Amino acid sequence: MAAAGAAATDLEVVRGKRAALFFAAVAIVLGLPLWWKTTETYRASLPYSEISGLNSLQLRLMVPITVVFTQESVPLDDQEKLPFTVVHEREIPLKYKLKIKCRFQKAYRRALDHEEEALSLGSVQEAETMLAEPLEQAEGSLTVYVISEHSPLLPKDMMSYIGPKRTAVVRGIMHREAFNIIGRRIIQVAQAMSLTEDVLAAALADHLPEDKWSSDKRRPLKSSLGYEITFSLLNPDPKSHDVHWDIEGAVRHYVQPFLNALSAAGNFSVDSQILYYAMLGVNPRFDPASSSYYLATHSLPHVINPVESRLGSSAASLYPVLNFLLYVPELAHSPLHIQDKDGAPVATNAFHSPRWGGIMIYNVDPKAYKASELPVRVEVDMVRVMEVFLAQLRLLFGIAQPQVPPKCLFSGPKSEGIMTWELDRLLWARSVENLATATTTLTSLAQLLGKISNIVIKDDVASEVYRAVAAVQKAAGELASGHLASAFAASQEAVTSSERAFFDPSLLHLLYFPDDQKFAIYIPLFLPMAVPILLSLFKIFLETRKSWKKPEKVD
Repeated sequence: MAAAGAAATDLEVVRGKRAALFFAAVAIVLGLPLWWKTTETYRASLPYSEISGLNSLQLRLMVPITVVFTQESVPLDDQEKLPFTVVHEREIPLKYKLKIKCRFQKAYRRALDHEEEALSLGSVQEAETMLAEPLEQAEGSLTVYVISEHSPLLPKDMMSYIGPKRTAVVRGIMHREAFNIIGRRIIQVAQAMSLTEDVLAAALADHLPEDKWSSDKRRPLKSSLGYEITFSLLNPDPKSHDVHWDIEGAVRHYVQPFLNALSAAGNFSVDSQILYYAMLGVNPRFDPASSSYYLATHSLPHVINPVESRLGSSAASLYPVLNFLLYVPELAHSPLHIQDKDGAPVATNAFHSPRWGGIMIYNVDPKAYKASELPVRVEVDMVRVMEVFLAQLRLLFGIAQPQVPPKCLFSGPKSEGIMTWELDRLLWARSVENLATATTTLTSLAQLLGKISNIVIKDDVASEVYRAVAAVQKAAGELASGHLASAFAASQEAVTSSERAFFDPSLLHLLYFPDDQKFAIYIPLFLPMAVPILLSLFKIFLETRKSWKKPEKVD
């Protein structure tokens, strides 16, 4: 009976050992891999090596230049060498990780019959009109006409001419080094019409050291897919002034042609509003000498904040907003003038704030108060106002006056307010800026995802990253080939895709737990199950080890 009980006890012990081993095997072989698979972080693959290679990207900005030589512009021996191509390349010294080189590819050829006829006219404007009809040039390209040294097309004291289109005129020379001398003149003209260090520095102002460039370089707007322009009339004293402005006609005649010319750089929307009882927020000072009030230069920054709270245009906007304010001062502070740093009145009576907009003060004629009762009807001279606002708009987009070479006749912009090659120069700058922004965004995203390993990387985020990297590479290749329009489009796609990936809601850091919080969550779940299994395995191990050491009895 005792033997049967001992056998049953041994059987139960063996059965318990097998059950413990079975539970341990199920937990290790099946449970642990299943838990690991169901709780792992999905991370789609990203082109980390290609993203790191973008930091050492070298941009070559190629400017195609067609150089047309007329008869008697160079010696006959040199004319027989035509056509041929000359390449001039120089590195733009910017303290930035992107190395930028400007490449001027000059294709020399002889003038065609209609070009000879046009360049033999009496004035450069007539020649330009005749040449513009059959000529269709791609964005970023230039055509330089080399005329005779004694041609009456240009004034005698002028050596070159820069027109509103993508054309220029340079005087030739009868010299054995004619091609070298003319080539240097062409490079000077081409640099003024295309790429300069200042233009690229302004485009990369947010990426360059603070001490390298002044605040004026940070004036242009950042590149964007669209812009919103708001014209506001501020009438703080409607009891004294009944102000009327033809803003619709002014926008149609002056602003819209300018924006149509800029349509390649982005989409634009224009609106207007009238705000009553809107004050500047700064008390003007009285000048007894002129019996007028004035705003000093140091007080101008304090004018914007109180007024901006009344505008309400940038709160619900997806794009940058440009505000242009026309302020009619109240009767108690009329006339009101803006003074410069030297204390002299500003001729335009206006100022602008970088990346925000501009404000113009419009004083009412003092004679109007004597001729009628209050409120005085005020008809705003929109021509004078739009001249100021268009000049400020050019500055805000980084379209500054070019640095023309000596003895160069410069033709100002036509009715559109912008020259064609100025638009090309803006597209060059915007393309470089977009590439710099996309590269910085992709690098930051790669560093973030490499630092935080438990962030989920979805397939759509990865596809945006791949698309952005491909767009950056495509834009760099198109810039090197001189295809400005396609390069700018690719750079916009690079910025859009990179920012869409960077700001994807699934990448928010607050959605993911640190490791210590994970332990706090999983330990209460696994510890009650793991302790009995581990203790059973440990007991089995000790009994097995004891049985191995127990000596066998010999009869």
